[in-house]
Amino acid sequence: MRRPVARRLQAAVATLALAAATGVVLTSAPAASAATGSATGYATQNGGTTGGAGGQTVRATTGTQIHAALCGRASSSTPIVIEVEGTINHGNTTKVSGSSCNTAAGVIEIKQVSNVTIVGVGNGAVFDQLGIHLREARNIIIQNVTVRNVKKSGSPTSNGGDAIGMEKDVRNVWVDHTTLEASGGESEGYDGLFDMKDNTQYVTLSYSILRNSGRGGLVGSSETELSNGFITYHHNLYENIDSRAPLLRGGIAHIYNNHYVRLNDSGINSRAGARAKVENNYFKNSKDVLGTFYTDAAGYWQASGNTLDNVTWSSPGSKTNPAGPDMKSTTTVAIPYTYRADTAGCVPDVVSRTAGANKGNRVSDGNCSPQTPTPGPTDPTPGPTDPTPGPTDPTPPTGTNLSIGAGSDGSSKAAGTSYGDLRDGSLTTYWSPAGATGSASIKWASATAVSSVHIREAAGATGNVKTWRLLNGDTGAVLTSGNGAGAMTFPRTSLRKITFEITSSSGTPRIAEYETYAG
Repeated sequence: MRRPVARRLQAAVATLALAAATGVVLTSAPAASAATGSATGYATQNGGTTGGAGGQTVRATTGTQIHAALCGRASSSTPIVIEVEGTINHGNTTKVSGSSCNTAAGVIEIKQVSNVTIVGVGNGAVFDQLGIHLREARNIIIQNVTVRNVKKSGSPTSNGGDAIGMEKDVRNVWVDHTTLEASGGESEGYDGLFDMKDNTQYVTLSYSILRNSGRGGLVGSSETELSNGFITYHHNLYENIDSRAPLLRGGIAHIYNNHYVRLNDSGINSRAGARAKVENNYFKNSKDVLGTFYTDAAGYWQASGNTLDNVTWSSPGSKTNPAGPDMKSTTTVAIPYTYRADTAGCVPDVVSRTAGANKGNRVSDGNCSPQTPTPGPTDPTPGPTDPTPGPTDPTPPTGTNLSIGAGSDGSSKAAGTSYGDLRDGSLTTYWSPAGATGSASIKWASATAVSSVHIREAAGATGNVKTWRLLNGDTGAVLTSGNGAGAMTFPRTSLRKITFEITSSSGTPRIAEYETYAG
């Protein structure tokens, strides 16, 4: 739909005025993305990750100019590529206001926006003591930048001490060829280098360096915060990291072709039901590189093709379950995308020549040979501003529907509908909430193991369910969350009640069947 000419002219004038005030340099539009290559891993799922490709390209040399570029768009979802050169710090990063942004001083704020690429160009981009924060953001690319020495205590502070931090309903992020580094651990004022929490999904970290930090990064902020997942880590260097390389709480991760050097206390820490596929990595001079540590909430892993070079292991205990020394798998993880993994033996060489900022964005060809990637598409269709996440396996679950014969209850029941219609095996009957939101539960007399749910919408109401959460009705913990009805998977959980909570909708939701499966 085309806007009236007057409105388009007003938007153009406003953008030029903001650019003039802040010194932002606009290239002729539309310009090709300066980012090279295409997203990989889980960032290719759920509609894909294209960032700002196809939008205008803006050059920025200060944090204020980055914010101004976000605020100068016609809307918060208008695609934009922000090319960054120089040092971004507290002195040149102020808040900028506008209807298409939500920024703050002292942090690069990618908040409540979508379709954005931030890429380092020229002599490089360094975010010095200044973090990059993503919140309620979708379809974001960050490439070829260095983020260093971000603190949560001391002075100056930024982003809670995270180099790159993501939280609250973040979807489809590709972070590529970055250098993330600190100068110590929590006692020195630093936190994580790459953190994800509060419903962050479909993220890939590739060809990056994470070093000199107490904490590499986490997925999930607590043992009950399990709404995150579908994360890929590949061809990264973790060097001189005490722990969290990464720490996984719930969800699924694919970890391959990474080079780990000096993991001082622990490495990949899978816990609270998390499942990790760990393959063809190279671990050197490290301790407890894989397992469940510091908790009795077990996580799981599928390990293959890894090289252990001078790796030591702790003895098992009540809160220590190392995978080694034999690295036996405890689960299986199906990967829904195609990829080519290098053999572990060549990982140190390949990663040394490709990982980090200012390496020409070189990648591996899957045969242990670095190569220069082709440029990204010059004018692709921008990614959706509110993509519908798809489960790792789009095929509906099979087996016995455990809901048949179970009990049911919920909230916001509309007149003329019954919770029993959710579990009667008929697609012609349905339950609706009284308004746009509400919840419905399936409950059993005794604890029942469940690992997948299939929400079937009634005819004529397909697509009405927008955002949702699945809750452990016994504890209130979030099992998983996302957008759109359909098949939903999560770590196998034993419970007596499971609740499907609709948090937003379009039109009136009509749920014909709430099916549950053991998996």
